[in-house]
Amino acid sequence: MKEQNYLDSLVGVFGHPAAENPGVVIQEAAFRALGLNLWRFLTIDVDPDKLEDAIKGLKAFKMRGINCTIPHKINVIPYLDELSESARLIGAVNTIVNNDGKLFGENTDGKGFMESLQQNGVDPKGKKIVILGAGGAARAVSVELSLAGAGSITIVNRPEDAALAKSLMELLNKIMKSNSFVTWDHTYQVPADTDILVNATPIGLYPNVDEIPNIDLNTILPSMFVQDVIPNPAITPFLRAAEARGARWNTGTGMLINQAAINIELWTGLKPDKKVMLKALQEALS
Repeated sequence: MKEQNYLDSLVGVFGHPAAENPGVVIQEAAFRALGLNLWRFLTIDVDPDKLEDAIKGLKAFKMRGINCTIPHKINVIPYLDELSESARLIGAVNTIVNNDGKLFGENTDGKGFMESLQQNGVDPKGKKIVILGAGGAARAVSVELSLAGAGSITIVNRPEDAALAKSLMELLNKIMKSNSFVTWDHTYQVPADTDILVNATPIGLYPNVDEIPNIDLNTILPSMFVQDVIPNPAITPFLRAAEARGARWNTGTGMLINQAAINIELWTGLKPDKKVMLKALQEALS
């Protein structure tokens, strides 16, 4: 007799807002290509004050895992049983694995970012880097860049997020000393000797697709490599401005695909086809 099994294996993403997150497109394309026809990816909008309830729901539904995006990457940590060394060092989690009710937190954002740089032929070793933002994405990116031997890192962040910035600077100074902080209460002038400029803020994220970081766009030079972490829209006004000024640039799409592939392997033990994932994302966003 044919085995009767209709039990879904659930994963997904907790975010707020969450509607614009394209994770479901690439994850479920990967599942189908792997033959995981009972795996489902749920896009779930979780208010910040309901995060604990959402974690309880994850356990109650026996979900295999969850991604955490803005604004939950840092605040989710107290609800986890164990952290990877990377997540502990970064102080932010974007991926949770549910091991029979024990929640393991990992951070794949920085790893996905570094793979994306490598795919574009960019080596951060010895480079002068400016990062806009100090939240979860900025923490992941800056820590991985520090460990990769960046020459210096400048964090540019809003004064209302001073506690986040202070925490990040303390973290980076434990890894390397060539760091600096700029209070972002003005139109920021990107230093001319900057090698890599990263937007690690949600500025420009769908549906606010016309927003652009408050920097003097004319200080972006052809000698710079400009990276956005935003995957939707793929090409933000920030990147269009960089292109208009002759700079090399890269979208957040590669970072998204790379970190999602790591997530799938953590949840299923199988390596997904990134080409399948990228094609599905491009079709969804076209």
